[in-house]
Amino acid sequence: MRLWVAMDQPDYSYETAALNKGYIRIAGVDEVGRGPLSGPVTAAAVILKADSLPERLNDSKKLSAKKREAVEASIFASAEVAIAHATVEEIDTHNILRASHLAMERAVAMLDPAPDYLLIDGNLIPAGLTLPAEAVIKGDGKSLSIAAASIVAKLARDRIMVDLAQQFPGYGWERNAGYPSKQHREALVNLGVTPHHRRSFKPVHKILYQE
Repeated sequence: MRLWVAMDQPDYSYETAALNKGYIRIAGVDEVGRGPLSGPVTAAAVILKADSLPERLNDSKKLSAKKREAVEASIFASAEVAIAHATVEEIDTHNILRASHLAMERAVAMLDPAPDYLLIDGNLIPAGLTLPAEAVIKGDGKSLSIAAASIVAKLARDRIMVDLAQQFPGYGWERNAGYPSKQHREALVNLGVTPHHRRSFKPVHKILYQE
């Protein structure tokens, strides 16, 4: 039985349960970027150290941009971190779910030495992950390791979109990170589709193949 923090904060109980089973290197894994119309999907895998947990860790969606930056610095200073992506082409070739799982698999593979147990955000364990693993629904709000991965993945992807916004101005990617905001949708109509748009997504597909 796991204890739940009254303030609805992620804690270290999932990791402790795995440690009690004899696992040593427990990685939290999360992805960001399923919903945008443009840009890659990004995943992170993070192994925290029980004796030096970063302070103020929380689901990235519950932190301000400034707090995310501060916590990210603490994560990189005290944990093992890997970041990986799946491209727009892979999203369109497979589908967004499989591409998200590819990014997760790649992030896990980059950890060296490899983890021996995985805490995966969501209700599915990616097919390419053969390590012992546990899917945790809404895990970024429950597990500190997954919360750390959510912060790292979000900031990594946001920075990619800021860079792409310099190359393709007008879509507001520096603010909307590729999500279908009003500005982004209007720019799609007025400026057209870029090489970084996901052609398999309905709003983009509609513009490309409208009569």
